[in-house]
Formats: sequence, structure tokens, C-alpha cells
Amino acid sequence: MRKVLYDQKWGKKTPNFPVYYMYRKIKEKNGLRYDITIIPSRMLGKEFPKTLGHEHSGYFQELYEVINGEAIFLLQKVKDRQITDVKAIKAKRDEKVIVPKGYGHITINPSKKSLKMGNWISRRCHNTYSLFKKMKGGCYYYTQLGWIKNKNYKKIPRLKFGKPLKKLPKNLGFLNR
Repeated sequence: MRKVLYDQKWGKKTPNFPVYYMYRKIKEKNGLRYDITIIPSRMLGKEFPKTLGHEHSGYFQELYEVINGEAIFLLQKVKDRQITDVKAIKAKRDEKVIVPKGYGHITINPSKKSLKMGNWISRRCHNTYSLFKKMKGGCYYYTQLGWIKNKNYKKIPRLKFGKPLKKLPKNLGFLNR
């Protein structure tokens, strides 16, 4: 996680600690896997706690649901090594967010409480972390001062804001395509 932090000085002098916890394969159904992620509210220097960030192999989509707390999902679309779209979606308990095909994403805990979320994804999907590691995080960091552009990206579009879903889609089969 040190490589993807906004506050690099803080990261270099801070001892290791778990930033988040992932529990894979809690359930499996119709070719889908259900995972749980918990992000405690411990700040990462000036930055709110977050996941490392990943992209999906094969252009799979992913469905997240906030179980407790609140989350900000930072979604960024990359084409030919350029960010072509970036949006943030804030979700609270029982709200859902679909990560569309072709988007990498990071989940941020912007509150003083732990965040617990579940996600459904195809068992055939594999996550890749290389872009986020190479670029030292997503194209924006969420800090105590608000959103800050990551200077390791050459060109970053203006950050847009989306809304979460209130209901779970009836059929999750689209996650397998």
C-alpha cells in the first residue's frame, strides 16, 4: 500500500498495519463469487483509508453493496494508457454500485466508522493491480483537503460524481458476461 499513498512521507515512517481485510468466496452461486471487504477508519496520513485499486480481466463488471458505514467508489476508465473518464460514487448502507466494464476502481472509507461491503463478481474474472502500483494510486486521491490529482498521470479528466443504486438488480447474470 505504501506505493499508492498520497502522503509518501507518512508512509515511509509508519510501521506496517492492515489497511483493509478481504474475505473471498463467502458464497458462490451461478458462476459468481461473493466477497466481503472491511476498511477500518484509520487515516493514511492525510488520506482517507482505501483499497489498493484494481482492474478486471476480460472486461467483467462487479457489483458492490455497502453493508455498514459509507464508501466512495473511485472509478477510472483507461484506454491506450490514458484516463478517458473518472467518477466518484458515494454510497451508504444498503446502497449498491456497479463497476462498469473497462473501469478500474478503488474503494475509500470517508467516515469515522469502519466500512463493510460485499461484492459479487464472476469467478472467471481476475484482478490486475499493475496500473495502480505503477501510477502510485488512482488518478485522484481523497484527502482531508478534498480531491487531489495524482501527478503521475499525464492527463486527468475532470472528476464527475454519480449516484448509487437503491436496489439490487433481480438478475446478476450480467456479471458473467
